[in-house]
Amino acid sequence: MLNKIKRIKEEIGNFRIIDHAELEEFRLKYLSKKGHLNALFEEFKTVAIEQKKEVGQQLNDLKILLSGAYERFKGELDSRRKVETSNDLTRPGDSIPLGSRHPISVVCNEICDIFNRLGYTVAEGPEIEDDWHVFSALNFPPEHPARDMQDTFFVTKNPDRVLRTHTSSVQVRVMESTPPPIRMIMPGRVFRNEVISARSHCIFHQVEGLYIDREVSFADLKQTLMFFAREMFGEETRIRLRPSFFPFTEPSAEMDVSCTCNGKGCNLCKHSGWLEIMGCGMVDPNVLENCGIDPCEYSGFAFGMGIERIAMLKFETRDIRMYFENDVRFLQQFTSAL
Repeated sequence: MLNKIKRIKEEIGNFRIIDHAELEEFRLKYLSKKGHLNALFEEFKTVAIEQKKEVGQQLNDLKILLSGAYERFKGELDSRRKVETSNDLTRPGDSIPLGSRHPISVVCNEICDIFNRLGYTVAEGPEIEDDWHVFSALNFPPEHPARDMQDTFFVTKNPDRVLRTHTSSVQVRVMESTPPPIRMIMPGRVFRNEVISARSHCIFHQVEGLYIDREVSFADLKQTLMFFAREMFGEETRIRLRPSFFPFTEPSAEMDVSCTCNGKGCNLCKHSGWLEIMGCGMVDPNVLENCGIDPCEYSGFAFGMGIERIAMLKFETRDIRMYFENDVRFLQQFTSAL
C-alpha cells in the first residue's frame, strides 16, 4: 500500500492541467468516491495494526497533497481565463448598477425648482459661522437661549465660531452684499444640540427664503407660501399660520400644513392632523438696518423650513432618523426619483 501511495505522489508531480476538462478528469480519478484516494482508505481497513500508524500518516499526507493540487490547478485555470477574457475587446462590458439621489436631495431640488418659478435664485454660505452672522445681526439678544452651548455647537478653540443653527446667516451675507430688490432662497445643512428622536435630529437641512423690495406685505408672504404648499403637496393641501415670535421677524408666524393622515392622527403629527413645517414673518427693521438696508424705504419677508420634515410628509415616512442611517434598503426605494 505504501508503494501505491508513493506511485500516486509521483503521478501528481508530473500532472499538467491544460483545461477544465482535464481538471475534472483529475478530480474523478483521484478525489471522487470511485477515485484512487477513496479506494486507498477502503484498503487501509485491512492493514495490519503494527503498520496502521505509518500507513495512516502517509495516506493523510496524500489526501492533503491531492486536495492542494486540485485547488492549485483550479486557481491557475481561473486566472488564465480572467486574463484571456479581460483582453477580449468584443466581450460585453460589466453592467454598472445605478444608484439614486438621496431623498433629502430630491426634496431640496424640488423646493428650489418651485421657488425658481417664482423668480428666486439660490445663495449659499459657510457652515462654520461667526456670532455676527448667526446671532447678532439677526437681533438675538446676548441672553437668548440659542447662544447657550446646550442649544448650539460652539467651536471650542474660538468661542466666536459656531456651527450655524440656521441658514439665516446666508440671508445676512446676501443683504450685506446685494442691494434690493432681493429674492433668494438659501438651502443647506444646519446643526443644533437636540435630542435625536423620531421627530428631531442634531443635524438637519433647511431651505430659507428672503424677499426684500418696496411695499412688500404679509399678504405677499401668505400667498407665496400657499403657492409653495400646493405645488409641493398637492392642490388639496391646507395651511394655517399661527402667531409666533422670532427675533429677526415681526410679525412672525409658524406655518402648518395638513398631514397626509387626513386628520386621522399619526406619530408624525402627534394625532393633531397638522404638521409644522416652517417659521416665517416680516423682516424686522433692526435686521435690515444691521445689514445696511434702509427700513424706511424697503420691507420684506423671510421664511425657513426643514427639508427632513417636508420629506417625511412627501414620502410618508414616520422617523427622521431613517434619512441619516444610510440603510441601502431604505435608499433604494428612491431609485425612481432619479
